[in-house]
Amino acid sequence: MYKLLIFDWDGTVIDSTTRIASCLRSAARDLELPIPSWEAAKDIIGLGLPEAIAKLFPGEGDHIIDPVRERYGHYYLGADPTPAVLFPGVQQTLESLKSKGYRLAVATGKSRKGLDHVFAETGIGSLFELSRCADETASKPDPLMLHELLEQSGVSASQALMIGDTEYDLEMGRNASMDTLAVSYGAHHIDRLKVLKPVGEIHHFPDLEHWLEKRNGIN
Repeated sequence: MYKLLIFDWDGTVIDSTTRIASCLRSAARDLELPIPSWEAAKDIIGLGLPEAIAKLFPGEGDHIIDPVRERYGHYYLGADPTPAVLFPGVQQTLESLKSKGYRLAVATGKSRKGLDHVFAETGIGSLFELSRCADETASKPDPLMLHELLEQSGVSASQALMIGDTEYDLEMGRNASMDTLAVSYGAHHIDRLKVLKPVGEIHHFPDLEHWLEKRNGIN
């Protein structure tokens, strides 16, 4: 039975992929960089921002990382009007899981400032016991942030589940010798996730509770 449920944030808990892509495209426009396509901008979701910038703008050099980060933050923290809201049923499902004794954590490519902002914005930050952000540790798919969460919680990899919507999430879980669960409604198509052999998949966030009951043999 899993004791610790570790969630990716963007595209798993919150419907923010379009907002992230919009902010990245606006940042590129401001800095007169090649504007990435919507598909390319969504494809890097899950990576830490420096890694995402390097992938989106190959050959531009490290000198663009700080300017792009600044412009992206400007848009994401208020200047971009694209909505980013919790997926249906997220708060109720998390509250129910916590009441059943599951410990909840977040492993995200966001910065600590960005995660704290959305924790406050959504009002669900208190439901998560632990969290790790890309600017505090190694970016996905490196397993370091999961190793750190396991060490902090005292839970073994066999008792934890990584839940995410991108290849980076599932690769990170696999690299940490942890079971992974794919969500089909986020940034990467479910066919890409299946290649990484998750132990299961869900198509709506509230499905998680029923999936866990079945996994644990609870009728």
